Amino acid sequence: MFLRATGTNWTASSEPLFDMPSEYSIIHRVQFSETDMAGVVHFSNFFRWMEEVEHAFFRSLGLSVTMTSDAVEIGWPRISTSCEYLGPARFEDDVTLLMRITRIGEKSLNYDVDFLVSGQPIARGKMTSVCCSLSAGGFQSIAIPPAIRQKLQG
Repeated sequence: MFLRATGTNWTASSEPLFDMPSEYSIIHRVQFSETDMAGVVHFSNFFRWMEEVEHAFFRSLGLSVTMTSDAVEIGWPRISTSCEYLGPARFEDDVTLLMRITRIGEKSLNYDVDFLVSGQPIARGKMTSVCCSLSAGGFQSIAIPPAIRQKLQG
């Protein structure tokens, strides 16, 4: 099931917004260590979960967020992240992480992640990652290699 935001309402659909692999989902079971003294998931975990679904998406394409392409070591550092919280998640909840690529730029990727418990949205995250060559001297942004772009675009 896929959810669509229309204004302030959510509607269910059996069709993704984009052809795969631009939309990808996994289920994460909340661990006790991810909760705070109030018994709800600490806000910082939503950022870890965005990274978790991103990594799973890359692996599903035979890629990694750190890999070698054309003899260049590549990584995808984040340059922007945000998360809007709509409701709580608690210990042992199964949280669906629904990631969508919203933009593939020359050097960057934009993602949206919906966090759902029992089909209800509990948070919405956004993330921008930049394709970079990695070397002892640091990071240098580069154009997304054609072979990687092709897999990202499906």
